Amino acid sequence: MIKGHPLKGAFVDFIKEINGSTLFSYVEKVEKGDPLCFYENGKEWYKGERFYFKDRDGERTIAGLGSVQTIQSAKAERFEDVEAQWDALMECASVHNPYDIYGTGPVAFGGFSFDPLRPQGEEWSRFAPSFFYVPELMMTFYGGETYVTVNMVCEDAESSRLFDRIEKRKQAILSNMKLPSEREAVLMELRAGDTQTWKSSVQAAVNQIEMDDELKKVVLARKATAAFDGTISSDRILRRLDEGQPESFVFSIEAMDSCFLGASPERLVKKRAQTVLTTCLAGSTARGTTEEEDEKLALALLHDGKNRIEHDYVVQMIREEMQSMCERVTVPDAPVVMKVRDIQHLYTPVVGEANKEDSILRFVETLHPTPALGGLPSEKALGVIRELEEMDRGFYAAPVGWMDYRKNGEFAVAIRSGLIVQNEAFLYAGCGVVPESIPETELEETNMKLRPMLRAIGGGNE
Repeated sequence: MIKGHPLKGAFVDFIKEINGSTLFSYVEKVEKGDPLCFYENGKEWYKGERFYFKDRDGERTIAGLGSVQTIQSAKAERFEDVEAQWDALMECASVHNPYDIYGTGPVAFGGFSFDPLRPQGEEWSRFAPSFFYVPELMMTFYGGETYVTVNMVCEDAESSRLFDRIEKRKQAILSNMKLPSEREAVLMELRAGDTQTWKSSVQAAVNQIEMDDELKKVVLARKATAAFDGTISSDRILRRLDEGQPESFVFSIEAMDSCFLGASPERLVKKRAQTVLTTCLAGSTARGTTEEEDEKLALALLHDGKNRIEHDYVVQMIREEMQSMCERVTVPDAPVVMKVRDIQHLYTPVVGEANKEDSILRFVETLHPTPALGGLPSEKALGVIRELEEMDRGFYAAPVGWMDYRKNGEFAVAIRSGLIVQNEAFLYAGCGVVPESIPETELEETNMKLRPMLRAIGGGNE
């Protein structure tokens, strides 16, 4: 069956002509599959090199296994460097993709650290400041159909056995969609960190904002650490997030024995040909225990002065940045409330029309960090964060997502997230500090934002 593969002949002809490392990629439609099962069953061969990304709208899910090429950069111009490496790989690639479906064919999945100027924390040592996989096998579920992409980097004519090896592995994974069983580690200790010092940092940020007419907002984050009695199953955590947070982007990316994953409500940017969509998400409140209480809280959020000011800062900045890159930009006059499982947010979508040839990374670079995760103005707020935050955010609050060979893709803002390293889980949450901020209230907000990951790791808050 494998020797009779319709593309085997094209592959043999291709490797006869190559000179140096060159990518061969092909896409097939298969019987309906489950990307999460695909991800989990690929662990036998690809542990430490897997990714998963389900968009917030339930439109598309992508799972990747292995890495035929890892794109990393620690340069100051890291976005340009990543794009240059991606373009170099694509320049001589042979892509066989008969489907006009975004997220099929060669895709690079990964992300950028929040602040590359920050000294790297030990827990983030497996991740470069810019870190992307080009998977060997990838499943894309879209519109009720399932597509599988196979990528292989060939060195010379001796690569002829590579095609058969990968095809056999692909067939083995696709024919076994049963979930593997794993022992679940037991949570032994949860450390919230020095909350008094953190509240003092919030007050210090308020003081700086009050003394500086230019500084409007600073976003401060904190970290909680959970210790378990054995190696944590990140697959179990991912499945809980996938099942429990259907309104969010659900993502996971492994790097050796570490896994960064989460369920974020916030899109950074999505690009499809000329259409670019981004999100203003700032200002939040809790969910109610009854429908009546929930609506009352939502209405109060819509009319809360502090939260509306915080949200408007984000809208103004994103509108200006999008207008600098797009021919036309559409922004609603007022926000609406977005509801996810544990929290309600003020939400304003922004749509732009751009040049079809513009890369999504151009928008990622320009929009990150938004005022919702950094502050306003950006550089001044980053300076305050570096002064007051005692941790490395790593990929928390940073862009995580995918880009394809046609310069399209989608990136989420990696909030409601955590880093799993062997028997420890590092969980992150932040809040926007403005002149009206009260440290104790901001601490309560971060506790609310930690709930999705605490629940996913088995720490309660059902």
